[in-house]
Amino acid sequence: MWVTSSALTRYRLAPNPGPMSLDGTNSYVISRDARVGDLGGGTQPAVVVDPGPRDATHLAELAAAGRVELVLITHHHPDHTEGAADFHALTGAPVRALDPALCFGGPALEDGEVIEAAGVRIEVLATPGHTADSLCLRLADDGDHGSVLTGDTILGRGTTVISYPDGRLGDYLASMRRLQDLALAAAGPVTVLPAHGPVLPDLAAVARAYLAHREERLDQIRAALARLGEDAPVAAVADLVYGDVDPSVRLAAENSVAAQLDYLRGWA
Repeated sequence: MWVTSSALTRYRLAPNPGPMSLDGTNSYVISRDARVGDLGGGTQPAVVVDPGPRDATHLAELAAAGRVELVLITHHHPDHTEGAADFHALTGAPVRALDPALCFGGPALEDGEVIEAAGVRIEVLATPGHTADSLCLRLADDGDHGSVLTGDTILGRGTTVISYPDGRLGDYLASMRRLQDLALAAAGPVTVLPAHGPVLPDLAAVARAYLAHREERLDQIRAALARLGEDAPVAAVADLVYGDVDPSVRLAAENSVAAQLDYLRGWA
């Protein structure tokens, strides 16, 4: 099913729900006419963001959404990239990402690069933290105040895991401040188009809440270390700070603790 997410985007939910992917991956199509039901008959130029898993039906539906000119990847995790090679073969469209290893038929993206494709201006924002290669895509002309496709840097529900050691908390905080500054400089609320969960209406408010949440968690880690000792292991700290989490996300909780300990013990 297609969902209209903004004036210039729509998305199709990939069939890969799970504890970390929430309802599944939102695979976005960027085009000048993103109305549900008007898929251009395969002729309207389109950009696809994060084709998602290697599911033939999902990829075929994305390919039918228009004449795909370009595929963009927000980061390397398989729930975003597993179907990229098949989708490149299906559409012939170049696949571009910050990491050259994820590219097919096109060069790696660069921070600050501005892409003109499918009649839309797309700005690349490197936002490391969730992973080292995470990026966001700004559509300044999307609606009244623009939108940002955030990949996993900002989710539509819950908060983002720092995939340590590839992702680092110091990088993530800097990226969140960059997004907050971008949003505050806009004339009004910037729409958040996340790769998981629902669309959010105000990037500045979300970035502010994410930063406050991270500071709260860091305070909890500091309190745990005061109780357990400065050299306390990850598992012991996780028992105190994340003791109530579901076992299915325990590994992610320990990963978050490791990222926070890295930040507190060495980043600064």
